Amino acid sequence: MGRPRTFDETAVLDAAAREFRVHGFADTSTEQLCEAAGLRRSSLYNAFTSKDDLFVRALEHYVTTIRARQTAILADETRCGAERLRALVDVVVGEEQDAARHGHAAGCMVVQSFMNPDLRQRDERVARVLDRDLRERTALLAEAIRAGQADGSLADSMTPDDGAMLVTTVISGLRVTAQTGIAPETLRYIALSGLRALLH
Repeated sequence: MGRPRTFDETAVLDAAAREFRVHGFADTSTEQLCEAAGLRRSSLYNAFTSKDDLFVRALEHYVTTIRARQTAILADETRCGAERLRALVDVVVGEEQDAARHGHAAGCMVVQSFMNPDLRQRDERVARVLDRDLRERTALLAEAIRAGQADGSLADSMTPDDGAMLVTTVISGLRVTAQTGIAPETLRYIALSGLRALLH
């Protein structure tokens, strides 16, 4: 019978996600992961078997955590649709602002993973997580946009599904642009400008 784990698995996945979302899979070393998680290499690999396994588990944890936060914003019926989209942008910009104080961009595991197609091709688990996340995230956005079009706060110049892809594209672009060190207030201006087709 193996010894019980002496660490918090959720805390380890949070720490790993923080490294992967900033540096990506290839540029995150085992040493970085051990230091971030506060574990020895043997403990890390006894729990997760490989860097690939840890990446998949961290990605699953990351998308679940992020989607829960986004759901709290986008399904908030006390806000009109436009307020929900602006609040989503503000949360992303706020993450970038906080990360900038530590000398780097916040990054995003999803964006990093989509920009590295080898990950999807090498491990079908990564492809499944990303595809499921995209479906669920765009469905959530489409519902918020549908609500905004119904309450009159969002333009009906595009379908909710197209609007959801627009928001996804703008947010992904914001994450990439943040890597250049652009000021958070400029990021917010760019993001809201990109959503002008939806926002009155």
